[in-house]
Amino acid sequence: MYDPLRAKAKIAFYTGASFLVGLGLASGLGWTQSTNAMPVIDERPALSLEAIKPAADLSEAFVNIADVVTPAVVRIEVRKPGRTVDVSGNPLFRFFGPERQQREGTPPPEMSGGSGFIVSPDGYIVTNHHVVTDAEQVRVFLRDRRYFQARVIGSDPFTDVAVIKVDIDETLPHLPFGDSENVAVGEWVLAVGNPGFGTGSQLDYTVTAGIVSARGRGLGILGRELFQQFGSDPDRQNLTGYAIEDFIQTDAVINPGNSGGPMVNLSGQVVGINSAIASPTGYYTGYGFAIPINLARRVMEDLINYGHVKRAMIGVVMNTVAPEDAELYGLPAVSGALVQGVTPGGPAERAGIRQGDVIVAVDGKSVGYSGQLQQRVVEYRPGDEVTLTVYRDRRPIEVEVRLSEAPINDLAPRVTEVTTTAHERLGIRVESLNRQAARDCEFQQAEGVVISDVLRGSAAAERGITPCLRIVQINQRAVTSPADVQRALEAVDAGQVISFVVEQSNGTRRIVNVRMPAR
Repeated sequence: MYDPLRAKAKIAFYTGASFLVGLGLASGLGWTQSTNAMPVIDERPALSLEAIKPAADLSEAFVNIADVVTPAVVRIEVRKPGRTVDVSGNPLFRFFGPERQQREGTPPPEMSGGSGFIVSPDGYIVTNHHVVTDAEQVRVFLRDRRYFQARVIGSDPFTDVAVIKVDIDETLPHLPFGDSENVAVGEWVLAVGNPGFGTGSQLDYTVTAGIVSARGRGLGILGRELFQQFGSDPDRQNLTGYAIEDFIQTDAVINPGNSGGPMVNLSGQVVGINSAIASPTGYYTGYGFAIPINLARRVMEDLINYGHVKRAMIGVVMNTVAPEDAELYGLPAVSGALVQGVTPGGPAERAGIRQGDVIVAVDGKSVGYSGQLQQRVVEYRPGDEVTLTVYRDRRPIEVEVRLSEAPINDLAPRVTEVTTTAHERLGIRVESLNRQAARDCEFQQAEGVVISDVLRGSAAAERGITPCLRIVQINQRAVTSPADVQRALEAVDAGQVISFVVEQSNGTRRIVNVRMPAR
């Protein structure tokens, strides 16, 4: 007897069995596999920790050094008088920093910058002379994004060392000094900088690693800078001979904006100040140079104590010994400073040093080249007595010399301070929003006050103020004319925050709060 329920059950059973058999066959043939299946990611180390331990230890050391050093590295922004600069030529050796472009007429103030590092808890900061020279205003940015006005304590163009200071009521992180005399070729070093100027904060706190490539490099860069300042003055031309160049060379990557930042050893001690590069383009090509910290420390101490450098001198004109000199004068090695002349009435002449002498040591410390002799002497004070080891007539003799003070301070360029208007301090120019300005800035109505120019790197630019913004309010007061802007800004003291309400041409308004820089 036919049972319809039983027949339906058989059909369902055979249909299901057929489906399972087909599914298994398709799976075996790969028909059911997704072409976008996620691969299994293997996260196991390719090498054991033991196999990479030396490199891992070095990497960890770099991390630890960066953690300790970067809080004491600062960004420095400087406003300088505008100038017309001849940028013809393309020098190989150059200081770090933005290129100044040729301008016609009376140029506006310039904004430039560099790096520096805090050396004491009360706010003394070391940087380069060329970063702060001619400064009208100096601002220092800390790791926590706060910024403060800084005073220039002193600046020395003959070593490219400067000291500035921020006066704030707190203890600041600072870096210890190492001994650059013990820096060895091949030694690992880190170059640290804070080159955020002109880039927002995109490049803040750059740390690069490399080795010391060479010591005692003389580039001629300081002499060239001094000649540009004094070369046309016959009374000052001899100042170029007082430049001290004894650079540490490194292959750690250093680019514009790092100038004045520290070069540190693996103990986190400063052994040099990043100062110059060798490059035909102005950007890093493998050759960076730092001022030895022993030299910088001596200069720093004088700048803090006296405001200028009390530079000791022997009073000789010299050059580094060549192989022919060593052979002729019977030197034990191709090493020393060959005296080419003596200053009339100077310490060397009074002590009996003469042309053709070769100075090979100062108080028992060897002298390998002329720059090293300069650095040895700089470690002393005017009036100190030193013993020079001199080769004369193919044999060594010792000569006692009482050092005098180099005549550099009355002629050295000084950092300038000028009084500026509130507009200039903020870095803005304003004008009435007339018909022409309205067309240029795409405003529908010609009324009110518009920002016509913003100085790059200024306090206003840092906070995002740009040209073609209409000023609606300053400190909650309506603005209708440039005179309103002037009165509002002149009423604000240095350090206070100014609150702007500005409007774009499409009607969008926003608040911009800017701190008033010092005069």
